[in-house]
Amino acid sequence: MRYFPIFIIIIFISCQSNPIPEVRVTVSEELTNDLKDGRLLLLFHHNDKAEPRFAVSDDINSAQVIGMDFEDYQSGQALSFNLNEFGYPIENYQNIPEGEYWVQAYIVKHEIFNRSDGHTIKMPMDQWEGRQWNRTPGNIYSKPQKIKWDGKTALDLIIDQVNPPVTEPEDTEFIKHVKFKSEMLSEFWGRDIYLGAHVLIPRDFDSNPNEYYPLMIYHGHFPSDFDGFRTTPPDEDLEEDYSARFNIYGYNKIQQQEAYDFYKKWISPDFQKFIVIEVQHANPFYDDSYAVNSQNIGPYGDAITYELIPHIEKQFRGIGEGWSRFVYGGSTGGWEALAVQVMYPNEYNGCFAACPDPIDFRAFTTVNIYEEENAYFLKGTFRTTDRVGKRDYLGHVSAMLKDMNHKELALGGTKSRSGDQWDIWQSVYSPVGEDGYPKPIWDRYSGKIDKEVAKHWQENFDLRYIMERDWSKLGKDLEGKIHIYCGDMDNYYLNNAVYLTEDFLESTTDPYYGGEVLYGDRAEHCWNGDPDLPNYITRLRYNTMYLDKIGKRLNATAPSNFNMKTWVLSK
Repeated sequence: MRYFPIFIIIIFISCQSNPIPEVRVTVSEELTNDLKDGRLLLLFHHNDKAEPRFAVSDDINSAQVIGMDFEDYQSGQALSFNLNEFGYPIENYQNIPEGEYWVQAYIVKHEIFNRSDGHTIKMPMDQWEGRQWNRTPGNIYSKPQKIKWDGKTALDLIIDQVNPPVTEPEDTEFIKHVKFKSEMLSEFWGRDIYLGAHVLIPRDFDSNPNEYYPLMIYHGHFPSDFDGFRTTPPDEDLEEDYSARFNIYGYNKIQQQEAYDFYKKWISPDFQKFIVIEVQHANPFYDDSYAVNSQNIGPYGDAITYELIPHIEKQFRGIGEGWSRFVYGGSTGGWEALAVQVMYPNEYNGCFAACPDPIDFRAFTTVNIYEEENAYFLKGTFRTTDRVGKRDYLGHVSAMLKDMNHKELALGGTKSRSGDQWDIWQSVYSPVGEDGYPKPIWDRYSGKIDKEVAKHWQENFDLRYIMERDWSKLGKDLEGKIHIYCGDMDNYYLNNAVYLTEDFLESTTDPYYGGEVLYGDRAEHCWNGDPDLPNYITRLRYNTMYLDKIGKRLNATAPSNFNMKTWVLSK
């Protein structure tokens, strides 16, 4: 057995009224080689069903986390951790109830980026895992340890675990993988930055070298491989699992069956021929760039549209023209589908945006960032009410906006480094602050909205506002291309922004937008347009459910020399 010397990170706390427990975190020497800057998290969980690092959430049973940044760590150095740093769900460690908990220490490593805009910032680096802080290769942590917490007793934790590297998928007959260095993004970030894509190619691809295909871009979060495609029947011995999200048993078998059914369609002689790509564009802020150009994240919109997509089309015989490209996706992918259609109107021939992230910032979930003063509270003369953040289809509220934001504040601090939802919105939409990090849309602790930042959001990323402002120039290029779908009980109130956008679209007359906006009755996140089937089925069918509409678009807009053999419209 090998023994490694350990360095001690001592966490000291000072308090005026009560003695503060000393927390000692020791780090194995072999894990300190590249440990320089980062964020140290202390996590508590009430049971052992999941490690504390995997149990921090917006839900009522979230694990407890307290976080602090450290810089310029030197091997053997003692770090002082202030337990009075901000925590979530409980803000002050002294209010954590006495009792038994599973406790874990976790370090999120930061790296230095010398960006081309002149700013030097320290951020976590995606290691091709999709910017998941609790899974990032190289991040280090302690094994969960059961303790009795009384708020007084010293605590010792040993960091001796490290997240392993990602195993990247291998090519198959139908699924290919692309890893592409972006010159635009590398220049912006001051180091090599790669984009990736999983590519599904048509049947008989190799035997028909003179065939060229339309391209379907399925936008979403960072996929580890092409999902929803399976060349073998479902596993007979697969033990059925329970899906809490959809309240059904055997969802794993349903997924496998849907993936196999898609394969059988894909190889059938009368099925449409096209290429599908799922783009990987994780970055230091999130698992996804939102596929647009951003002051903080860089020119991801241009890099995907003008570098990655042409590269894929050249390699896999895509047609390579705007009329042959279609975009779709849900949630983040829904926003991206509409955003790239609006911002690159002639590079794409139709978008299908399901349950999109807020597309009108007068309804940024439940906040009007232009007219309201505070994102967390509704304030009256004699009463203040918390603003809601998450609900179910019956309207039952499970999280408040303040709590959802405070989770990210505890995980990532004040510089948008949590790798989570509100931080990425801020990172994409905001201008760069004087310190090189995204300028907050609101104070993450108090919720006070910055109106200057809100104006920047409006002019650059409020999709409804941009369309309305520029319709005289955009209208002719967007006619017939916009399709939006959303449940009217979306868990994050995303339907509110869709209502406002629909009001504008239906009022357009020169030209009329000529698309569609549809709502699912009592449908939650992420309804995508089928009124007859449950979402747990339709969410598995993105690559087939819009094909009739795409076929009509191709019939109406494709040049006469395009082979429509497999795109004959359904009767």
